Amino acid sequence: MQDYIESHLTEPITLTALARSARYSPWHAARIFRECTGKTPFQYIRLRRLSAAALCIEGTSTRIVDVALDFVFDSHDGFTRAFSRHFGMTPAQFRQLRPKLELFMPAQMRDFYVDRQTGESSMAARSLSTVFVQVISRPERKLVLKRGREARHYFEYCEEVGCGVWDELGKFEGALHEPMGLWLPDKLKKPGTSSYVQGIEMPADFEGELPEGYDAIDLPDCQMMVFQGPPFDDKDFSEAIASLWDCMKAYKPETYGFVWADDDAPRFQLAPLGYRGYIEGRPVRSVHAI
Repeated sequence: MQDYIESHLTEPITLTALARSARYSPWHAARIFRECTGKTPFQYIRLRRLSAAALCIEGTSTRIVDVALDFVFDSHDGFTRAFSRHFGMTPAQFRQLRPKLELFMPAQMRDFYVDRQTGESSMAARSLSTVFVQVISRPERKLVLKRGREARHYFEYCEEVGCGVWDELGKFEGALHEPMGLWLPDKLKKPGTSSYVQGIEMPADFEGELPEGYDAIDLPDCQMMVFQGPPFDDKDFSEAIASLWDCMKAYKPETYGFVWADDDAPRFQLAPLGYRGYIEGRPVRSVHAI
């Protein structure tokens, strides 16, 4: 939704169109948006337009009335009143005096997620008071999955494939576990397809009919080290994921007789539900088996 706003800042934006960009209902989109940003969509849009207009006034010679119309204000007077209320001076005074203004430039939640996945830190992650770690054995099984094209993480996958795959996967009867997001090792990827997929594990003898666009692949038995963070407020899901990734990055499985074995199976993540904490698993192998 933030990306949609930025790309349509100089065009009318309706709640219906904003919700459609996220594949949510308007009511749910508005609720999630406010929980994540602390502002309603229209408060957010208005602040972004005022800040973008200020940069335009400062950096160009465009007439103020044209700036107002470019950023979808109904009139010069309406723009001047909104600008004055927010910045404490009229647009004309700002152009003349060029003071330093506090502009509304929010952090992009999507960028935050991607930065943390690649090891960069753009926001302070919440420290984890308790992380539960266990090693579990997975039997031979089938993975029913839908591949993307180039996706490396959840957000890119939704952009390529859509966000309805999770619901489709939840309809499979006899599944061993709930639907998952997974990062495939190279040996399980098909040429021209994504490393990140969504899928569900089924018994090894599963022979059910697959929806169009889905694959089923055999997974050998393996061991997974599963990390579970503490419960969190649903609006803080990005920080909960990032904090657990920090923990996993620093974790030394050798201390407990294991090594990472990323070629053995896909790494997986479960839906980040606040009441249970964020859960992610990574394949390992006993040092005695090497």
